[in-house]
Amino acid sequence: MKGEQQNLLLIFTRNPELGKCKTRLATSIGDESALAIYNFLLQHTVAVTLPLKVHKLVYYSDKIGVNDLWNEDKFHKRLQTGDDLGERMANAFKAGFKAGYKRIVVIGSDLYDLSTDDLQQAFENLSTHDFVLGPAEDGGYYLLGMTRFVPELFEGKKWGTPSVLKDTLADLKDKNFTLMPLKNDVDVLEDIEEIPAFQPFLKNKI
Repeated sequence: MKGEQQNLLLIFTRNPELGKCKTRLATSIGDESALAIYNFLLQHTVAVTLPLKVHKLVYYSDKIGVNDLWNEDKFHKRLQTGDDLGERMANAFKAGFKAGYKRIVVIGSDLYDLSTDDLQQAFENLSTHDFVLGPAEDGGYYLLGMTRFVPELFEGKKWGTPSVLKDTLADLKDKNFTLMPLKNDVDVLEDIEEIPAFQPFLKNKI
């Protein structure tokens, strides 16, 4: 592998099914609107990742999608394996390093604030740092990148809680890492109710 071929982007996504995605958001606006918003976020994630000149792997939560938003010519597809999010991410990173990639970044698929430039910057940061972390406003993170596998980053975390970022930073404190800008992922109504792009989904819902 040479140059950008050594870079791997892991995209973790849930299969877009009614009642199974954006469940916290759905308590405010209903399952159908929550699913519509999740599909909108998936489209945004496709749009910002497509221009990147890196290898791209979409990791599905339940089953591998066929003829969906993720074009098989541009995105390779895998199934997440593991009992919790940490184990699932760890397995994806381990597989990537085993395949020979030198710089690996994982993101979710529910961040409207994410841009192609952000992702490009994350990979550039891995040229001078061993780790890069994108902190989220809810106390988690929206991006994690590394040049070598460190298992403790994926262990002992209460996934989906505000302690994940703090605990991950504690694991990184003695390591060569850098932080990306703070961003807001979409989990609850308050995350999107002031953003114009989401207003069509929220009419008559609030």
